[in-house]
Amino acid sequence: MPINLSKGQKVDLTKGNPGLKSIMVGLGWDVNAFDTGADFDLDAAAFMCGSNGKCPTEKEFIFYGNLEHPTGCVKHMGDNLTGSGEGDDEQIMVDLTQVPSDIERIAFTVTIYDADVRRQNFGQVSNAFIRIVDDATGKELIHFDLGEDFSIETAVVVGELYKHNGEWKFNAIGSGFQGGLAALCGHYGIEVA
Repeated sequence: MPINLSKGQKVDLTKGNPGLKSIMVGLGWDVNAFDTGADFDLDAAAFMCGSNGKCPTEKEFIFYGNLEHPTGCVKHMGDNLTGSGEGDDEQIMVDLTQVPSDIERIAFTVTIYDADVRRQNFGQVSNAFIRIVDDATGKELIHFDLGEDFSIETAVVVGELYKHNGEWKFNAIGSGFQGGLAALCGHYGIEVA
């Protein structure tokens, strides 16, 4: 059984799972019944941050426009444009053994593409979750449902992996942002043109 987290909860990842090397981070969501006349395109991203909480370069921002870190340690498995179907809508693979030593945390986010133009926000999204699966065994280790009702936010920091005393842990964050992907980029030190 996976550990079901609530907002703000932190849990050991590698200490309780010795030998854990590679994980799959699955993010999923459903769009509520009422229709804004436009498809919802939610996008998962990963921000690889140093000790200052910022990405050292743009290469540490993994998203639909940059699917893989140069080391191969973080790899986005591709953009899902509709979010339809069961299970994970987007997946990000992380090889914990290959993460550069200057990277102390990896934040996982979900944003709504073109939210302002389409007049969409996370109040219109339900059943959003993040889960962490041991890639070698397929066993789900952690599951966090964003039960929170966001109303005007267009971006959410879902959770983050972080290194503490040489071990990887996971923090269930679930905090919303207004301003979509641009706001998140600013928060993590990525300049947006």
